[in-house]
Order: sequence, then C-alpha cells, then structure tokens
Amino acid sequence: MRKIKLLGLVLISLAMVLWFNLRSSTPSIPTITSSPPKTIRYFKRTLPQSIAHTLLIPANSRFLVTPALSQKVATVEEFAEKHRALAILNAGFFDPANQKSTSYVILQGKLVANPKENERLVNNPNLKSYLSQIFNRTEFRRYSCGKTVRYDIALHNASQPAGCRLVDAIGAGPSLLPELTLEKEGFVDNANKRDALGSNQPNARTAVGITRDGNVVLVMVAQKPSAPGNSGVSLPALADFMKTLGADKAMNLDGGSSSSLYYNGKTFYGKVDLEGNPIKRPVKSVLLVQEN
Repeated sequence: MRKIKLLGLVLISLAMVLWFNLRSSTPSIPTITSSPPKTIRYFKRTLPQSIAHTLLIPANSRFLVTPALSQKVATVEEFAEKHRALAILNAGFFDPANQKSTSYVILQGKLVANPKENERLVNNPNLKSYLSQIFNRTEFRRYSCGKTVRYDIALHNASQPAGCRLVDAIGAGPSLLPELTLEKEGFVDNANKRDALGSNQPNARTAVGITRDGNVVLVMVAQKPSAPGNSGVSLPALADFMKTLGADKAMNLDGGSSSSLYYNGKTFYGKVDLEGNPIKRPVKSVLLVQEN
C-alpha cells in the first residue's frame, strides 16, 4: 500500500515538472496596446508682452483645416455654429467699409473671393503701385494628393506640386517662415516709409504654421489686459515664436482687432481697449478645424 502511494506521488511530481516545462517553452504572446488617438492640442504661453493661444492639429488625423467665407462679416462663434467646427481662427484681410475680402479664397477648387473685384482696393490711388504684390501674397493651401491630404504655404501665383490638386486656399501674408517677406508682398516700402501692418510694433496677431511632420499650428497672440496700449507682439517676434513651435513654414493672418480664436466652446480675443476689455470684431474669413 505504501509503495502504491509512493508511486502516485512520483507520478504527480513528474506531471508537474512536465507542465512547468511545457509552459515555459510556449512562446509568450505580446500585449498589444492601442496608441492614443491623434487629437487637437491646446496650450497657452505667457510671453513678456502678450499671451499666446496655440492649437496643434496633428498630420494624417481625422481633423481637417479648411477656410470658410461669410457673405457678411461674422464672429468666430457664428462661424463655429454654422459649420459645426471644433475650432476657428480668423484668417484673411477684408475691407470693413464694404465687407469685401481683400484676400483670395478658394473653396473646393472654386475661387469664391477675388481681391481684384474689390473696387475700394483696386481704385485706391495709394495702393496702385503695390497691386501686383497685393495680388500675389502668401496663402495657406490644402491639396489632395491621391488619398493624402497635404498642407502648404506659398505665394498665390506659385504652382501646385505634381500629382496634387488644389482644394482650398486662403490668402493673407506676409510669409513669416522660412523668411519674413514684408517688402516682397507690398506691406512695407522703406523708401516711402510705408508699413501697412505696423510690423515692428506690438499688437495682437494671428498666424498659421506647418511643421516638418505636416502638423498644422494655429496661433493667436493676445494683448495683456493689464497693458492695453503697449502689449502684443511684432511680426519679427511672431516669426521667432512660430519657430519655437517647430514650424518650418508660417504666415501672418489678419491681426489687430480681428484677432480671435474659438476652441472647445470658448473664444479668446486678441485686441483689448484702454480699459483692458476684449474687442470683438466680426471677420470675413476664417480657418475651420472640423472632423473629417
């Protein structure tokens, strides 16, 4: 009887050893963790004379950055409600007197705003010598390259890449990166002491940039309410700030009182009055961020 029990214990021990050997020899199956979804990132930076509100739109994500144009000027909140956009940034230049765009706007391959049709711009005697430059200013573009969406910043007359179709574009300027082209685009004429944007003075500013990885960066730099008359950022300083965000290409958008950014149900305004209260000015065109 004792021998039978002993034999049973030996068999159990052998079975356990065999089981452990088999378990250790079975290749382990790695745990697959899903990467976090690409989403919009918002962050705020306090600069010496201003507050910068920034949105980063990741490349090859479910989000699209596209322009929009309103028949009449509208606030960024009104644009957001109409287009059900996640974010809105004011964009192109316009004439508040006739509410017509002074920047080109292309939507779905169709030219919907042409500065050459703005009579107050074309017939302004002070601008006649600059019109050829005004009509070839920098614009933010969206291409369809096969199944890929590609963004770019280029002069209006620049050709599109081979194999790509221009879907949308919105003009403003000047280019900030890779270089600041104030004179080339007719904003500055040092010989005649012309500086249409007060480029070296601090002010509320708006910009869009593209990183090397294809991410889109939307920026609105606001004045500080505590120093309404002497805060904001100059265009050279704005170009430097866009570099810190990793932008290889960047362009200035309409600034001053037009500066406004809507995101996640909240609006940030750039310009403040002498009491430090935000100025809410309706605009003609914007950049939308929507889910594709």
